[in-house]
Amino acid sequence: MTISMLGNEMTVQGEFDLAAAARFLTGFAPAGQPEAEPGALRVAFPLDGEWTPVGAVLRQRSPGEVSVEVHGPPSAAAEAAVAQVTRMCSLDIDGTGFREVAGRDPVVSLLRGLHPGLRPVLFASPYEAACWAVLSHRIWMTQAVRLRRRLAERHGTKVEVGGSVLTSFPAPAVLAKLEYLPGLSGPKMQRLRAIAEAAADGVLDAASLRSMPADEALKRLQVLPGVGRFTAELILIRGAGHPDVFPRAETRLHEIMREAYHVPDAGVEELAEIAEAWAPFRSWASFLFRVEGEARMRESR
Repeated sequence: MTISMLGNEMTVQGEFDLAAAARFLTGFAPAGQPEAEPGALRVAFPLDGEWTPVGAVLRQRSPGEVSVEVHGPPSAAAEAAVAQVTRMCSLDIDGTGFREVAGRDPVVSLLRGLHPGLRPVLFASPYEAACWAVLSHRIWMTQAVRLRRRLAERHGTKVEVGGSVLTSFPAPAVLAKLEYLPGLSGPKMQRLRAIAEAAADGVLDAASLRSMPADEALKRLQVLPGVGRFTAELILIRGAGHPDVFPRAETRLHEIMREAYHVPDAGVEELAEIAEAWAPFRSWASFLFRVEGEARMRESR
């Protein structure tokens, strides 16, 4: 049964360009979502906590308003689906203050001008972010994308989303019982099952991770098997959507910053001091650095 919930409209606080978010997601290999309608964003994902496969279509009617059409879940779960997709697009954050951050830092101001209205586009949940971290660890991106696609196609759920059929990532209960996936090593399989069990137990709940101090959340995540600082930051920032964390373990970001600020010998602490000017949007500014860095890398090929 498909239930289409029309009329879910949200007021956007601060600048947001859905088309930019859609372009990022369709170009982000781990997401693997095709662009079926220009200017619209279609997604499918397991609903947080319940893990029912759902789908949603977002459309931007005006600069300050976005509508959400939900497909798949019982009507009682539609509100939760809207909340989750809102977080995925960073629309649960009042972004009006990001203009002030850009005003304090000319480099961030330049990035904001190059990517107007682009907010961090997240994984559907901390659970999916953690699974991606396991799949992509120490292998080429193309290999990791194939693994994720294989995992989703074999063990996920097809969801009809406004005329398109998308694949929802497998629920934790499915992965917790998975014994084998072609191309995935035994140790990674064990870590993937551990992530699934943690998600089923509520350890990867986005609201809970966001409610505690960032350092505490990162320590909590690093208790999980195979989760170090880099993965914990990915889960907290790109999974739970914490808006104000400077990624201390993301060396690629640090390289981009050193070039942008002309500080070739700066260590992590010095870069973290530079990022203090980005508060309370350190995650947002870091995202724009990564996006621009990737864009320049593609241009140089």
